Amino acid sequence: MIIVMKVGSPEEEITRVSQEFTDWGLIPEKIIGKHKVVIGLVGDTADLDPLQIQEVSPWIETVLRVEKPFKRASLEYRHGEYSDVIVPTPDGLVTFGRNSPVAIVAGPCSVENEAMIVETARRVKAAGAQFLRGGAYKPRTSPYAFQGHGESALGLLAAAKEETGLGIITEVMDAADLEKIAEVADVIQVGARNMQNFSLLKKVGAQPKPVLLKRGMSATIDEWLMAAEYILAAGNPNVILCERGIRTFDGQYTRNTLDLSVLAVLHTLTHLPIMIDPSHGTGKAEYVPTMAKAAIAGGTDSLMIEVHPNPAKALSDGPQSLTPERFDRLMEELAVIGKAVGRWSQPAVALV
Repeated sequence: MIIVMKVGSPEEEITRVSQEFTDWGLIPEKIIGKHKVVIGLVGDTADLDPLQIQEVSPWIETVLRVEKPFKRASLEYRHGEYSDVIVPTPDGLVTFGRNSPVAIVAGPCSVENEAMIVETARRVKAAGAQFLRGGAYKPRTSPYAFQGHGESALGLLAAAKEETGLGIITEVMDAADLEKIAEVADVIQVGARNMQNFSLLKKVGAQPKPVLLKRGMSATIDEWLMAAEYILAAGNPNVILCERGIRTFDGQYTRNTLDLSVLAVLHTLTHLPIMIDPSHGTGKAEYVPTMAKAAIAGGTDSLMIEVHPNPAKALSDGPQSLTPERFDRLMEELAVIGKAVGRWSQPAVALV
């Protein structure tokens, strides 16, 4: 349920109303919008009478039920206002959201060595990226495939961060590693294979760093949003949804099927920012630029693109990685579309 307060409601009255709902055994969450304050009620509200709630205060404008199973993640919960996820980085604040320029995340699938990750970081920063992606811990289908360098790779990400000022996005696979990952990462990624690892979702929801939640390879939109609900319910409001392709019947030409229709669908369902990953979504570097441009035209809030200085020798996911030179050209191409839809920032200044 959400309680919409009237314009100009006194802060003291909002506090009093919230306390009354707390006394009822509910959890009130205050959401400050552009013009009004909304109080979200979480708990057993099924038998509550909206008219009874209306009588709690003359400053209550209306009482609405949230019909979706995902309460906090729903657009209704924020009374139709989209939320921003604002991430501090060494270079300043970066905003993921519908009213901000498209945020660009780029880097290799996995951190291989210091020279490689620092070089890649410098190149993607010079092209205009705000975040470096790179896996320290890598979930792989085969137990014999490269699994990442683990904790030592976190140190390499920290070195790249210090060198370039980029924010860091890296994946957590085990809650036991969460604390040390959070020391380096500015955004913590939950990968597709862990989208329904509910104990892990609760753990990342209980810590303060923003969370990037990738869609499971066979997950429905409702399942994806319910996974986000676990993080939100644990207390972390800063969740970014990432579409990375789903498994369909045709795997001959692409690794996955990149579901760009989620952009239109999610904009009607949730207030959370949306990221598109065309690298995993297609699995082939030659298709990445086309899908990245389509994603910006379709309204994405962010892009995640794999970049490697020598894809042919990458330890993981080389076929879907762009070279730094191709990434440079792609950023120029994306700028044309981004500016046309009003979602592009000024060109970045190359590192000296």
